[in-house]
Amino acid sequence: MTTPQAPRTTPAPSTSPISPVDLFASALHIHPGGDVRVAGPRTTNDDTGVWHVGTFRVETDADVHADHWEMHPEADEVVCCLSGGFRVYFRPHEPGGAEDMVRLRAGTAVIVPRGRRHRLELDAPSDLMSITLRHGTRLERRTGAQ
Repeated sequence: MTTPQAPRTTPAPSTSPISPVDLFASALHIHPGGDVRVAGPRTTNDDTGVWHVGTFRVETDADVHADHWEMHPEADEVVCCLSGGFRVYFRPHEPGGAEDMVRLRAGTAVIVPRGRRHRLELDAPSDLMSITLRHGTRLERRTGAQ
């Protein structure tokens, strides 16, 4: 007696065009199920479950909102230094505590834990990439920031 086998299925071909994407002019949105779509560079993504891959050329601390704490409640964030250098600061867990800091140089990254408030300051003009679920992202002005 032979056991019937399930028919093999071939995945549907991608409908994405096969062409280069300028990562500094666009963002990539990775949807549940694996679809990848090109979006505007600074789009906020309110879609639950959509990963946002953003690449930015930054020259000043204002470009990276150094005067604000940022927090992503739904997922960790990967912050990558592609060129230049910058520091990622983490807000203390306890009021009055010291900020934790990670210095990034070209070719390095840090994983920012889900829900951890963080900010960036530049050492030099830089290219950076961030990868996270942006849904629910919050910015909070730093007390005493100028």
